[in-house]
Amino acid sequence: MNAICLSFGLMLRLIRQDMMPLAAMIGPVLAGMAMRFGWPLLEGVLARLTGQMNVLSPYGGLADIFLASLAPALYGFAAGMVVLEEHDDRIDRYLFVTGLGKTGYLASRAVLPAGFSFAMTAALLSLFGLSGLSAAQIVLLSLAGALQGIMVALVIVVFASNKLEGMAAAKLASLLMLGAAAPFFLPAPLNLCLSFLPSFWMGKAALGESGMLPCFLAGGGWILILLGRYRRRL
Repeated sequence: MNAICLSFGLMLRLIRQDMMPLAAMIGPVLAGMAMRFGWPLLEGVLARLTGQMNVLSPYGGLADIFLASLAPALYGFAAGMVVLEEHDDRIDRYLFVTGLGKTGYLASRAVLPAGFSFAMTAALLSLFGLSGLSAAQIVLLSLAGALQGIMVALVIVVFASNKLEGMAAAKLASLLMLGAAAPFFLPAPLNLCLSFLPSFWMGKAALGESGMLPCFLAGGGWILILLGRYRRRL
């Protein structure tokens, strides 16, 4: 465990040297503040324009899902870019033959960032949530977001060979969050075409149409598939 923590510290030092991942680390806080204080203002503007009250209120749950997914996705992006940099510099080869090993390396680059994003997401939802989430709902959404963060990191390292390709893979990974909008805007059963995405079940849960278990099962399946492909690349 000490080796994993030391490796995680190395990753943090690399992140501090690159302003783009560093910006990704503070982005969720800025987004949460913008949502918390900008949402009521936008609601007022739309009410005056449309003559209707509560134009945005039905979508507060969707906004919370976006906030729950943002920090894990950005932290997963930062971790994935560090892995690509270490691969280019052949640092990962040296780490594999230490007491850290491949499993410890993956834990320090995926699991620990996901744990950090879980804590960050729980704090963001508690401070800036729009739909009045309970403590249990905050924990479940934060856990679902952490799983998506692992997925983002794995998509980057599986489908990219360098940091330039990593940027393109990160854009591809961002599509994983779009499933949350399907239950809100697509009628059933058409929206089931995106049921393979964990975010889809987050959207269903926000509408009270499903529990979170399908989300965790889908996320676990994605992680196992991506992890298998990454191990084969190694």
